Amino acid sequence: MADLITVDDPDDPRLRDYTGLTDVELRRRREPAEGLFIAEGEKVIRRARQAGYEMRSMLLSAKWVDVMRDVIEDVPAPVYAVSPDLAERVTGYHVHRGALASMQRKPLPEAEQLLQGARRVVIMESVNDHTNIGAIFRSAAALGMDAVLLSPDCADPLYRRSVKVSMGAVFSVPYARLETWPRGLEAVRHTGFKILALTPDEKATSIDDAAPHRIERVALMLGAEGDGLSAQALMAADEWVRIPMAHGVDSLNVGAAAAVAFYAVTAGRPQG
Repeated sequence: MADLITVDDPDDPRLRDYTGLTDVELRRRREPAEGLFIAEGEKVIRRARQAGYEMRSMLLSAKWVDVMRDVIEDVPAPVYAVSPDLAERVTGYHVHRGALASMQRKPLPEAEQLLQGARRVVIMESVNDHTNIGAIFRSAAALGMDAVLLSPDCADPLYRRSVKVSMGAVFSVPYARLETWPRGLEAVRHTGFKILALTPDEKATSIDDAAPHRIERVALMLGAEGDGLSAQALMAADEWVRIPMAHGVDSLNVGAAAAVAFYAVTAGRPQG
């Protein structure tokens, strides 16, 4: 059972995992280096634990202690009870959901290992908006994608904003980071995947005509908001595909486009 510890000093060193959560650059450096990430909200904390992540500590406002009582009783990590004002002073923002947990990261698998049992994979190039990362993971989980591969410069899926937007779906879809780009795509192709590049370019094949749901092993590649896929990534793809647009709209937000494309990739596939 965890110790419930009341803290009234925002500079208490035991709260270090939670300091400056709105300082993106600080957290980008600290969290991977120290092997931690922050789960926010009751559902996300529970999903992180269900996915096998070890809890380092939990930070709760008083009214959430009873809600999280079963978790408190089940984990050995310390639980810090604080006022909403103190939580805001520590984290840098008003913690609406009243519950934060510092979780221990797991080692990432190698891309080749992840691909062995997969048939439907999403590859992200240079997606650095944490909201988009979270939205893409949520759609990937909901629509039955098997795995996610990230280019070396993609944002961290376990950054607090990504985890929150995904509602914990980042814990449901296994992911790996390619060490080189775009050369790392060769490992995907050698594993038997056809690489489809999602682009609004008029030279691309309609995703309906490409019929990706009939292809045995498909890797769908997405680029960053605005810029889209790089020329190098497009050259490395086996085929370009696009989502047909109407009413003069030229493209969708990458999160929305991902959801549409994932459905096209997985349609008719038995869900497990």
